[in-house]
Amino acid sequence: MMTVRVRFAPSPTGYLHVGNIRVALVNYLLAGGQPSSFVLRFDDTDRERSKDEYVQGILRDLRWLGIGWQEEYYQSQRLERYAAAADTLKAAGRLYPCYETPEELEYMRRRQRARGKPPVYDRSALELTDSQRADYEAQGRRPHWRFKMLPGTIEWNDLTRGTCTYDAAHLADPVLIREDGTFLYMMPSVVDDAEMAITHVVRGEDHVTNTAVQIQIFKALGYQPPLFAHLPLLVDADGNGLSKRLGSMSMGDLREQGLEPMAISSLLGHLGSSDAIEPFDSLQALGSSFDVSHFGRSTPRFDPAELLRLNQKLIHALPWDQAEPRLQALGLDKADAAFWEVVRSNLTVLCDAAIWHAVVHDALPLQDFSDDDRAFLAQAAALLPTAPWDGQTWKAWTTAVKDATGRKGKTLFMPLRQALTGHDHGPEMSGLLPLLGHDLVLTRLTAG
Repeated sequence: MMTVRVRFAPSPTGYLHVGNIRVALVNYLLAGGQPSSFVLRFDDTDRERSKDEYVQGILRDLRWLGIGWQEEYYQSQRLERYAAAADTLKAAGRLYPCYETPEELEYMRRRQRARGKPPVYDRSALELTDSQRADYEAQGRRPHWRFKMLPGTIEWNDLTRGTCTYDAAHLADPVLIREDGTFLYMMPSVVDDAEMAITHVVRGEDHVTNTAVQIQIFKALGYQPPLFAHLPLLVDADGNGLSKRLGSMSMGDLREQGLEPMAISSLLGHLGSSDAIEPFDSLQALGSSFDVSHFGRSTPRFDPAELLRLNQKLIHALPWDQAEPRLQALGLDKADAAFWEVVRSNLTVLCDAAIWHAVVHDALPLQDFSDDDRAFLAQAAALLPTAPWDGQTWKAWTTAVKDATGRKGKTLFMPLRQALTGHDHGPEMSGLLPLLGHDLVLTRLTAG
């Protein structure tokens, strides 16, 4: 079997969001969760927009998710490799200088559309004489450099889309080098993938046309193209594109909401595949069920409600030995195993435990009850069983209160819950009551 070697190549012009992380995660799982087979490469050739704060944010988010790597590259440090590749293409006649202004190019595209032709570059720069090029240079124009596509069919077997076929005649010669000499995405990506021995390139379906072009660049430089897989782009729960909404779905935002890394990974690792989405407690467990060929072409929906459901399931299954240090880190120093067993099934995120820690150990705000309810609570206080209490005490006590007052259902249980916890919902009272203890319960029943 082929040894898989993948890369994640974010542009540090912003923070990671769910779309980026899905690509990183699928690559990592395809590599078997092996840091030695996962290359992190920063596409930081955009000098104006690339910032170190984004680099640090990306590093932080990947580590938080448990994604590891052994090799880390920055394209801004590899410019000489791209210049060498450009020289090779120029020598082969595959990279040629063009002097059109943006306005002239737009006019060219409009004219071609009017003639019913695809708006691809007409290669007029190939007809320029040395004298004409010298005139442009004398005018202060600097060339941008285009890659000359060869005629014919470009075909590859995509790991998620199946056979992909493009007619090169319908593809414009792409600009690989700007007028200022800086490189666009297309060629550096090819050079890096080849020199870093990347075997599989997994990315969004918005790169499918780029792949057709890059296959010719690979071959023009004498490289064997890697295998490709293009994932459908995510939409929201209503089927709308996420592109303008991703700022609220950054990894930093999700982390601040208290979501578990494995809730995010469990959802994104199978979203868009034929595999059932279920909670996994580790990337190793998730990877054991991963198969990139299970991804299809249908558009997957990213539903925050589903993410919360997965998070709940992971929290509910979290054993005490793993919960204890995290609760301590939240400052819940009085939490113990008994407390955790009572409250965990009521938590959506771990930090919700602070609510119930306060209920059990801190004073409650004065409750606003009617005169009838205050009289009822006084009767309930008089019927409190003596200690010690256990999981059966709540039922025995409320049965006695019901017999003495005639109340039942909501009128019986709701005033008691509100008086003892300050909330109208929460963990089972049969578990909370022993945690509160006789003296605190009595104090809250008779307060005010």
